[in-house]
Amino acid sequence: MQKLLDKIQYPEDLKKLNIEQLPQLAEEIRTFLVEQVSKTGGHLAPNLGVVELTLALHYVFDMPKDKIVWDVGHQAYVHKILTGRKDRFHTLRQYGGISGFPKISESEYDVFGVGHASTSISAAYGMAVARDLNQDDFSVVAVIGDGAMTGGLALEGLNNAGGSRRDFIVILNDNRMSISPNVGALSKALTQVITTSLYNRVKEDIWELTGRLPRGARTLRKIIQRIEEALKMMLIPGQFFERMGFRYFGPVSGHNIDRMIRIFREIKKLHGPILVHLHSVKGKGYKFAEEDATKFHGLGSFCPETGNAKPRKAPPYNEIFGTALVELAEKDEKIIGITAAMAHGTGLIHLQKRFPQRFFDVGIAEQHAVTFAAGMALQGLKPVVAIYSTFLQRAYDQLIHDVGLQKLPIVFVLDRGGLVGEDGPTHHGSFDLSYLRIIPNFVIMAPRDENELRDMLYTALNYEDGPVAIRYPRGESLGLPRKPKLEMIPIGKSIVERTGKHVAILAAGDRVVPVLDVASQLEKRKIMAEVVNVRFIKPLDRVMLENITRRFKHVVTVENNCMIGGMGSAVAEWMAEAQVTDVTLHRFGLKDEFIPHGSLCDLWDYVGFSTHLLTNAIEKCVKKK
Repeated sequence: MQKLLDKIQYPEDLKKLNIEQLPQLAEEIRTFLVEQVSKTGGHLAPNLGVVELTLALHYVFDMPKDKIVWDVGHQAYVHKILTGRKDRFHTLRQYGGISGFPKISESEYDVFGVGHASTSISAAYGMAVARDLNQDDFSVVAVIGDGAMTGGLALEGLNNAGGSRRDFIVILNDNRMSISPNVGALSKALTQVITTSLYNRVKEDIWELTGRLPRGARTLRKIIQRIEEALKMMLIPGQFFERMGFRYFGPVSGHNIDRMIRIFREIKKLHGPILVHLHSVKGKGYKFAEEDATKFHGLGSFCPETGNAKPRKAPPYNEIFGTALVELAEKDEKIIGITAAMAHGTGLIHLQKRFPQRFFDVGIAEQHAVTFAAGMALQGLKPVVAIYSTFLQRAYDQLIHDVGLQKLPIVFVLDRGGLVGEDGPTHHGSFDLSYLRIIPNFVIMAPRDENELRDMLYTALNYEDGPVAIRYPRGESLGLPRKPKLEMIPIGKSIVERTGKHVAILAAGDRVVPVLDVASQLEKRKIMAEVVNVRFIKPLDRVMLENITRRFKHVVTVENNCMIGGMGSAVAEWMAEAQVTDVTLHRFGLKDEFIPHGSLCDLWDYVGFSTHLLTNAIEKCVKKK
């Protein structure tokens, strides 16, 4: 029997189905998602939770004329399946394949590229304003969920759009989850509406009346209490959004296709800002994802029958960091951990379990996380802020003014430094060495392996003269035996990993070990390379640089960061200041472009970092007259 999904290529095919057929199609899509994502890896739980919502949107609205802007974008897989990319879905997140996020160059149905949270309302409202200025006629829908409403940008967009009276629709997909469970006081703040005089006057009158009833009838009070709680759940969110200027509908089940279609058809006819509040289950329909939505938020390939991922050969770097922080926190009660909705992803889950009172998840609010840490540091605590490299970009002003300018001793731990693979350009940590290096008072470290990461964390927490940033790559560590004792590393001191006489290669972080392999290949070609583990991008080891530039005519820098403003730029600046004119500097880093998605193996080839390509390139540099 032919599946309904086999008949669907584009939204117009979907509209040919009866509404009664859509639940069956939803289940077929879920099966398709689990089968495909188990092979490619990806964001499974968020997409399982929006199957019915996506079907309802495409059933009612007319894409691409009407515009849907997805927040974060990791919940847009179903949207891609329905918009001409089902037959290419097996290439999801693969090099040359379709992206795991909406991408405007990929499809006319992807009207805004995303990958970070809380952007949909602002972007969609901008489209609505442009529509009106251009005197066009189409609907604009922002879909926001997965905790993105905790981001300040989302609230800024709501504030601006709500006061406009323009036709504009926001779908709040409330699954009570971001990546980690939602935190924060937004829901508590909503309940402040119950302080209105009307609410309390009615409540007091009913309470007084029931108090006069016979004792046996006073159980009515308990019933009224339950009704009151139910009314809060239904009315308070509506009151909040109504006061923000939106006409509120909900809460509605995000898995009731028939109900959503009826509502969407009605609101499409209405005017002004509208917000539809949905309740959904993250991971809906797949047992393992429902039971552990955090694990199945984003993962690599796995067995669909068991939900088990491939076993790791070595612990990942975030686990190395997380356990080391707990080890240090055992001895120092001033150590505090802060994350922005990424307790598991950063490894801070270990601190949360051991010292919950010293762990703070601020939600998707990186700006707040940084300034929050600044306040703690000024009161003598030792905050460790763990945020992915690409997400810390969102707090750049706070890094400069609230931390760097005040020279506060805060430790920033940047996971996902450099290329991350299949998640692509929105998640590559390509710029951190550059954007941090220009901030005065910052120390920047990059460990070559897990033992050096532990030592750097120990060193950073004992450094009191300003902020320290430690950046390390995504994925598994090298699997080295753990050193028995943590050691302090002299600030700004590099280390020679291998001596040579023909060329000096300065490598940073995760490029040190691969460069040692390159040096071995160069030796087979009669080129003896000296390899230096820079360790500190700032401050640079000037003594080492003076020594290197005296002994070598060719100096090479290799970094998993964009070439502009990174370690190679720092070395070039030093050489210019020191008036070194008889040494040729060759810099290798990430191209001046947004690097595409794909496996790291494919991406190393793309940027020229695979062993044979880098060996050939350095040989050419050395032999070039």
